[in-house]
Amino acid sequence: MKKLFTRRVKQWLFTITGFIVGVLIAFVVGTFYPNFYIKDKIVKNIEAEQIQIFKNFGFEEPAIEYSNNREFVLAVGKCIQYINLTTKHEDRVHREIIIAMAVLETGYGKSRFALEGNNLFGIRTWEPTTPQLKPLGNPDVKWGVKAYKTKCSSVKDMVNNINTHHAYELFRIERAEQIANHKIDLDKQIDLLNKWSTNPIYTTLVKQKVKSIRKILKNE
Repeated sequence: MKKLFTRRVKQWLFTITGFIVGVLIAFVVGTFYPNFYIKDKIVKNIEAEQIQIFKNFGFEEPAIEYSNNREFVLAVGKCIQYINLTTKHEDRVHREIIIAMAVLETGYGKSRFALEGNNLFGIRTWEPTTPQLKPLGNPDVKWGVKAYKTKCSSVKDMVNNINTHHAYELFRIERAEQIANHKIDLDKQIDLLNKWSTNPIYTTLVKQKVKSIRKILKNE
């Protein structure tokens, strides 16, 4: 009986010791060598908390004001940073892509639609009750270019369009895969935004603009 008791005590101690060692190994690995799943989970949790905090504080939208090309790039960039405060990481559109498209669509904010309608991306509407501007050369068309209260509002709408419109589903799939693999390739993402414009070389132009914009952002 005594031998049986001793043997059970040894088995219990062995089990407990193994459990403790396992916990310690898991702690060390999780702390110093966390896998991508754990990292992503931590990032998402922190991000969700930050988004809620920023929403509760109600930070004000920055105005997009500029007098030259460089100021336009930086002003749009600040708007994007503001939008990202309340946008999940997986729903964000890369800053360089957004700015490049705004530059192409408005000529660095100089177009009529940008100046009069605060529309930086030529976003259209077919709803007659939505505030809009008609093309000067064709005022009778059934569509119009949406007019926004602020330029930053048009940036937010552009991001929403890319995140919800069926035309950009492949873009969303590619973006998700790149995030999951921790390898961002903007050229591949840009290629899948080809439906934004009827210009056959639109994505090539966006890529070219990204390069010049990147230089400006590095010196901001």
